[in-house]
Amino acid sequence: MPAEWIWRNGEFVNWADATVHVSAHALHYGSSVFEGIRAYATPHGPAVFRLQPHTRRLLNGAKVMRIDQPYTEDQINEAILETIRRNGHDACYIRPIIFRGEGALGLEGRGRTKVEAVIFTMEWGRYLGEEAIESGVDVQVSSWQRMAPNTHAAMVKAGGNYVNSQFISMEAHDNGFTEGIALDVNGYVSEGAGENIFVIIDNIVYTPGAWSSILLGVTRDAVIRIIEDLGYEIRYQPVAREMLYMADEVFFTGTAAEVSPVRSIDRIQIGAGRRGPITQRIQEEFFALSSGQKPDRHGWLTFVNKS
Repeated sequence: MPAEWIWRNGEFVNWADATVHVSAHALHYGSSVFEGIRAYATPHGPAVFRLQPHTRRLLNGAKVMRIDQPYTEDQINEAILETIRRNGHDACYIRPIIFRGEGALGLEGRGRTKVEAVIFTMEWGRYLGEEAIESGVDVQVSSWQRMAPNTHAAMVKAGGNYVNSQFISMEAHDNGFTEGIALDVNGYVSEGAGENIFVIIDNIVYTPGAWSSILLGVTRDAVIRIIEDLGYEIRYQPVAREMLYMADEVFFTGTAAEVSPVRSIDRIQIGAGRRGPITQRIQEEFFALSSGQKPDRHGWLTFVNKS
């Protein structure tokens, strides 16, 4: 459910008034960068999970995309917190986006288009379904590959990159699956349409690195810290497709997906066909930390309400 107020270029406007012109450069060419962030309900009020790394990635993405914008990291952070406060959320999904607006229709939009910055919030449940957290999801390996290095900037959360993700997701849905997994240009596992992926074999956790055209997820980074805290070995290496089928457990991570187990891939059952024990331990630790039920030992929470 959308919230009432949206932060736009330094001021608050009503949801219905936050419109853009049909000639906006981002609408035609995907010239935008954005983030997905969650605020969780905690015993001390709403808290944004890993606010600073998300904002830093947003501004670094704008830098790579050559989108000149006037806001500092601190200004964006405060605008996010104020948007949550103004909308009265206990918990919410947060979408900041910076994009080239109207002014030019050619590919070269620099210096000719209005740059806009917007932050909106909404209530949004489990991205892959409420039952996914415990039961897991059925996925397929997509016929669509991730972009090759030096074709797109895979480390940038840019709007145009998500055309590839849409093809992966739509194919999976058309074939009766919840989500799709993409391979990289070399045929190794890259990531889900909108999630990073972890594969567990014989108590060792494997995950692809940046060489496989993945987005270096903020939730992925948090889960890596949790895996290390729990004492499991983690290996960053190319992940062969057949490792998915041999795995004892597979799970996705992401702001929207959080920590979601995979129960089958290409209709091949993974492990016992439900959430595995290591995934469950990682999940429980993730939700305990993000909800403030355990001490914030890594400094991941930014509380919305000032004390």
